[in-house]
Order: sequence, then structure tokens, then C-alpha cells
Amino acid sequence: MSNSRAILVSFFLCALLFAISCSKNTLTGKSQLSFIPEKDMQSMSYTQYKDFLKTHQVLSPQKDANAAMVQKVGARITKAIERYFKNNNNSGALTGYNWEYNLVNDKLVNAWCMPGGKIVVYTGILPITQNENALAVVLGHEVSHALLQHGTQRMSQSMIQQVGGVALSVAMSNKPAETQDMFLRAYGIGSTVGFMLPFSRA
Repeated sequence: MSNSRAILVSFFLCALLFAISCSKNTLTGKSQLSFIPEKDMQSMSYTQYKDFLKTHQVLSPQKDANAAMVQKVGARITKAIERYFKNNNNSGALTGYNWEYNLVNDKLVNAWCMPGGKIVVYTGILPITQNENALAVVLGHEVSHALLQHGTQRMSQSMIQQVGGVALSVAMSNKPAETQDMFLRAYGIGSTVGFMLPFSRA
């Protein structure tokens, strides 16, 4: 096969792969790249979230006022999300979501939300937010990443680059460490606020 023909075939296959891997986001109605079903992302999220909490100091809302504030603001955001989706006859889009908000004792200025509504706030961001309203802005921003499935898009892009767009189950079995790393990077875990700059700017 000539080089030009090989390039053409490769381009066609990539275009086909991209086309069949696009799904419609239930919130925006727009198509987006997604190799990974939301239920698989949620399953992976719950495992990673439990592992994260085991290795970090989680502050109790019964003993820590800031942790109680995070829970209080989170509960209000959850209620607002569920009301919004219900009013738009789209409650089914939240299937599998199990909202959880935790404050961890870490000086890193960060917060993130995994698929399925698993949220962590770092104590390092609280001197910046200072009050419930500013914290709500941060949490709303992070929750929107999950609802818009930005992490799934980033992970799908990484899978194209690193493992050729193979299924998540194949990537997990063949390259579990790399796949886990892709997941953590896609959701900005351990990085600073604004990790997903293109989505943050949008």
C-alpha cells in the first residue's frame, strides 16, 4: 500500500472512529467525544473516590465547621440540580448519581467533582472562598464539569493518544496504571484549580 493510500485509510478510520464515538450530552444537547459509557465512568469514579478518601484526612462535619459548611452548600447545590433536571423533564440524566461532598485537610488550592457526583474540597481553597457564596461558585463550577462530562471527553482524548481509543475494559486490563492515571488527570485530582483550562474558559 502506498504512503498516500495508507494515510487516506488511516484518516478514514479515524473519522469513522470519531463519528461512532460521539454521544449527545443530555444537558447541552450537543455531541461530544465519549468512548466510555457514563455508567462505567461512575463505577470507576466510586472506586477512585473511596481510595482517595482512605489516603487523605477527611474532616468530619460534626466536628469541623468548615466541613459542615461544605456539606450544607453541597446539599443546596444538589437540590438545585435535581430541581432543574426535573423541571426540564430530564431527571433520568441523573441516573447513577450519588452526591457526596467531603472536605479534606490539604493546603492545595483545589476542588473537584468525579462522575456520579463525588466531590472533594481541599482546605487550601477556603481562605480564598472565605464564605458560603464563594464556595458555592467553586462547587457549582466543579459540578458542571461532571454534568457536562468534560472529564470523560478528556479521558477519551487521552485514550486516542495513548491506547488508540480502545474500550475502557480493555485499557483497564491491558494498561491499568496508565488508565487510572488518565482518569485522575482528567478530573484534575491533585492539580490546581483551572486544570481543564479549555473547559474552564468555555
